Amino acid sequence: MTHPDLYVLRHGQTEWNLVGRVQGRKNSPLTAMGQQHALMQKTLLDELENRPSKVFCSPQGRAVDTARLAIGSLDNVILDDRIKEIGFGDWEGLTRDEIIAQTDYPFNDKTWKFRSPGGENFDTIYARIDSFLQDVTEPAIIITHGVTATVMRGICMGMGQLKLLQLSSEQGCIFQVSSGVETILRV
Repeated sequence: MTHPDLYVLRHGQTEWNLVGRVQGRKNSPLTAMGQQHALMQKTLLDELENRPSKVFCSPQGRAVDTARLAIGSLDNVILDDRIKEIGFGDWEGLTRDEIIAQTDYPFNDKTWKFRSPGGENFDTIYARIDSFLQDVTEPAIIITHGVTATVMRGICMGMGQLKLLQLSSEQGCIFQVSSGVETILRV
């Protein structure tokens, strides 16, 4: 399936990102750096020649706070549950070191993100995001989360699980995906 041009923003750094805590469906506030990340994204969006008017956002607090800063207003932002972060189940709130101590999963290939007890697996998040993407019919700005953004971009570029897990998940940039090719926009 061909997707329209997408401008995917990961929320800015949060307090839990800073200390390496897994958030999933839980929330923590943006740090001062996280607010700067969102303002950097605003600068990039303001520089776009053909900035999309359609804006989608995860309803989770850190994404909404990022949208408020990056977009400038939430008036025309469409909140969509399908672009929430992956559910990490029993691991939400734990640090990566605490998760490593509980499992024997290999962490270097990042597939552990889809293996949390009580959380979402790859097929579940893939189906959820694919459903969202099928409803996006024009170029759009999407404010979401690390794993969700990675899977979304991977779907648009026709990647399988292991390949998409190699994509960047940096904050403060915009991942532009056009005709199956990603360009990372930075200030």
